[in-house]
Amino acid sequence: MNAPRSPIIASRLEKAAADNGFDRELPREGPWLAFASTLCPLRIWLGTFSDAVFLAAFSQENVARALGDYGTPMAAPLPGGAAGGRTVTDIPALHRLLARAIQLSRALPDELLHTFEKATAALPKTTEVERLVVQRVGQDLFRQGLVDFWEGRCAVTGLAVPELLRASHIKPWADCESDAQRLDVYNGILLAIHLDAVFDKGLMTVEDDGTIVWAHMFGGDARQALGVGGLHRVRGLAEGHRAYLPWHREKVFRGGVGQRT
Repeated sequence: MNAPRSPIIASRLEKAAADNGFDRELPREGPWLAFASTLCPLRIWLGTFSDAVFLAAFSQENVARALGDYGTPMAAPLPGGAAGGRTVTDIPALHRLLARAIQLSRALPDELLHTFEKATAALPKTTEVERLVVQRVGQDLFRQGLVDFWEGRCAVTGLAVPELLRASHIKPWADCESDAQRLDVYNGILLAIHLDAVFDKGLMTVEDDGTIVWAHMFGGDARQALGVGGLHRVRGLAEGHRAYLPWHREKVFRGGVGQRT
């Protein structure tokens, strides 16, 4: 690995960090430029192999593991404190990688829970109205977490109109045993309004591999009328979702074996 000694390269790395929410510059660690964020707990380290290979290392293992197709896993030695890293081949790809990393850091367990606890610590919770206010805070945080996780798009259709998207709990809020479950980003799927209603009413469910299963009572004509007849799967499911999906299939889904599509 080469240190970003060129002022131009160092400036481009610093700009990529700042533009994507990493607004605190930390002391350098050898050849690595280091940054933190006031928006999330994630720390990052940036460096280069050459002018054409850019490196990013991350302090949170769950973020590094969830980056998926953003760059390729980094084989170079990691800086101290890093849990994983990725390489990309141009600055625009580095911007996309860092933007995705900060989204994940804000959304993945248990960051939503920690934010909720801070936001509601001073709120009264004695009356039903007060408890509903606290619940609304949690639901708003949960929605934002799902928007971050799915990058503002319906997990099935790809629809990217915020006003038409809903944060669908897999295991409903009222059935969760703890706030940790209620605010677990893996206990939800970001869906377009019409699919949220179908999922919530148990007329569709999702297999562990993302395959959609329709209830027998929600036949082909009804699906075509609603414009969902050609939909086949939920994209972007992670291992964490598989802890909740069996509950929905067993407790919410109304179609028995159902119809796979």
